Amino acid sequence: MPGMNAKLQEALLAQVARVRESGTLGRSHGLSRLFDYLAGADQMGHGLREADVAQDVFGRDLTLSSDASVRVYVHRLRRKLDDFYAGPGADQAHRLVIPLGEYRLDVVETMRVETRVPPPVRNRWLWPALTIAGVLIAVNLGGWWAVSRMTAPERGFAKLAATPIWAAIGRDRPVLLVVGDYYIFGDTDHGPEPRRMVRAFEINSPADLDAWLMDNPQYQGRYVDLETYYTPVGATLALREIMPLVIHAAGGPDRVRVITASHLTPDMLKTNDIVYVGYLSALRVLQDPVFERSRYSIGSTYDELVERKSGKSFVSGAGAVSGDRPNRDYGYLAAFEGPGGAHIVVVAGNRDIGVMQVAEIAADRKALAALNVSGKTPFEVLYEVNGVGRTNVSATRVDANR
Repeated sequence: MPGMNAKLQEALLAQVARVRESGTLGRSHGLSRLFDYLAGADQMGHGLREADVAQDVFGRDLTLSSDASVRVYVHRLRRKLDDFYAGPGADQAHRLVIPLGEYRLDVVETMRVETRVPPPVRNRWLWPALTIAGVLIAVNLGGWWAVSRMTAPERGFAKLAATPIWAAIGRDRPVLLVVGDYYIFGDTDHGPEPRRMVRAFEINSPADLDAWLMDNPQYQGRYVDLETYYTPVGATLALREIMPLVIHAAGGPDRVRVITASHLTPDMLKTNDIVYVGYLSALRVLQDPVFERSRYSIGSTYDELVERKSGKSFVSGAGAVSGDRPNRDYGYLAAFEGPGGAHIVVVAGNRDIGVMQVAEIAADRKALAALNVSGKTPFEVLYEVNGVGRTNVSATRVDANR
C-alpha cells in the first residue's frame, strides 16, 4: 500500500474485516462488490479512475455513455461507513474513509474525523421524507388511539376478541401486526442525482434492484437504491381500526409488535401469530402461505383475483379511478393456521377502499356475527366494495368459504 506505514496498513485491514463482519453493507450486491474491489490487495491505497471502477465493478464503459453509477454507489458506501462508525464501530480507534473526489479506501484515526454536517434537504426529497414521516406518525397515533379506545366499554373488545376469527390470536404466542409496504427507488435519468421515484412490482428490495440491474446493465447508474419504502394511506387508516382489537386479543400492548411486511421473515412466522393489514400485492413472504390455502389465485395483475374452481374473475377498478369518482374494489378477510401452528389473520384489499372496508368489518362484532363463522379454519370471505374516491361506502359479500 503505497505511502502507508505498517501500523496504518494493519489498522486498515482490521477495519475492512470489521465492516465486512458487521453486515453494515446489507444485501446490496453492488455495494459489496464496490467495497471488496476498493479493499482488494491490488487496489488498496491506489487512486483509481472513475472509468476503472465503472468497468471493473459494474461492467460499464464510460467512454460510451454518461453513467453516474460509480458516483452514486461511492456516495452510498460513504453513508454506510458513516452509519457503521456512528453505531457498532463507534469505539474503534481508526475508521475507514473514502476521500472526497477519490475512489480509494483510506484509514484515519477516529480523533481526526470531523463531524459530517448533512446537506440541507432539497425539495425533491420532501415528498418521500414526508411519506415516511406520515407512516410513522400514523403508526404512533394508532398506538395512542388504541390505548385510549381500550377504555371505552361500548367497543366491546372482549366479545369481539372472542369471535372465531380473533379467538386464537395472541393466545399462545406474541403477535406481529404486519403492515404492507412497498420498496421504491430513484430514477436519475443518467444525471448526477435522482429526479423521480419508481415503484416496480417485480423489484421489492435493494437486493432485487441490484439483481435486476445486473441483468439489465444498460440501466446501471440510472436506477439507484434510496433505501426508501412507503405504506399506502388505506393500510395506515385500516391499522387504526385493527390495532386496539389486536392489543386486546393479545392481552396487552407488550405482546404486540408492529412491523412492515418488508421486515417480516419466514422464521417470524414460526414463533408469532400474525395479523396482516394492507394490499394483497404487499403480502411478500405471506403470499404463498395465504394463497396455498385460498380458493382464489392472483390474476394477470394484483388487481385481479380468480376463483380457482369456477374461473370467475374479480377485477378491482380502484387503481384506474382518480378524483372523487365512484369506483369498485375488492376486500379480502381470512384466518388460517400457518407454519408451526401459528395463527394468521389477513385484512387486505386490492386497493385503499378494499382494505379500509374489510378493516371496519373485522373490527365490528355484528358484521362478523352476520358471517356465521364457525371455529374452524381456514376461513376466507371476499367483498365487493363500492366507494367514491378513497372513501369506502358499502360492501357486499361475494362468497365465503368456512
